[in-house]
Amino acid sequence: MHIVVCIKQVPDSAQIRVHPVTNTIMRQGVPTIINPYDLFSLEEALRMRDAHGGEVTVLTMGPPMAADSLRKALTYGADRGVLLTDRYFAGSDTLATSFALSAAIEKIGELYGTPDVIFAGKQTIDGDTAQVGPGIAKRLNLLQLTYVAKIGAIDPGAREITVERRAEGGTQVLKTRLPCLITMLEGSNEIRRGSMNDALRAARAEILTWSAADAGIIDLTKCGLRGSPTVVKRVFAPTARQDKAVLIGEAGDSPRDLADALIAEIFARQPVLETALIAENSLA
Repeated sequence: MHIVVCIKQVPDSAQIRVHPVTNTIMRQGVPTIINPYDLFSLEEALRMRDAHGGEVTVLTMGPPMAADSLRKALTYGADRGVLLTDRYFAGSDTLATSFALSAAIEKIGELYGTPDVIFAGKQTIDGDTAQVGPGIAKRLNLLQLTYVAKIGAIDPGAREITVERRAEGGTQVLKTRLPCLITMLEGSNEIRRGSMNDALRAARAEILTWSAADAGIIDLTKCGLRGSPTVVKRVFAPTARQDKAVLIGEAGDSPRDLADALIAEIFARQPVLETALIAENSLA
């Protein structure tokens, strides 16, 4: 099997800064990490490879320093890392990002074999859109399994995979044919510690670095800011609320007394609500 894992190097969320003019994330001088959700996808890909054989290719798009995240992925056991970096990609939104990554995945398929499964995290901690994974699936015409909590049975011969997907009100058990794209949920597995051999291999490994041309991208108007219809109009910090918390009841009060005190406080602050409830009960 050939498995591709899309990861992203993201700024440490505690130290994110936003450019005041372009409204894009400023990465200079901000510590970076692998997007935490992507690590669960990487672990699942490595487990799939260990069980069924094959290779794991890790792909990311970003500035040259994003190679550090790929090298980190190699220490966990990935077979190769591909960095998609070019000034044309600067300022990409999810639409432009999925376009560039899709082109790179097609190029990876030409060189190393068509991927059977493409993994991605459910979302990133810097954008929080959860759109890139599904966007890649759409562009590559792949079946997509999002918010997957557990990988079930895999039959490479029959080209089928069964997963458990978290949904509103419960869990869905889905079966689909390969190839497909899967986005993994947090906590879906336990991320391994890389071995010493993998760490030494990662230190010596060559990270494949591709420009837009190397990835076979011809239409550059679909990349970067030019290919990004999403516009952030304004970035601001929300105004702090002036209301202070109110302590209701005292230690030792029964749950019923606390509930009555809470309801009385709500009605005192929202008298219209009390009037509406009384009117509704009278009609009933």
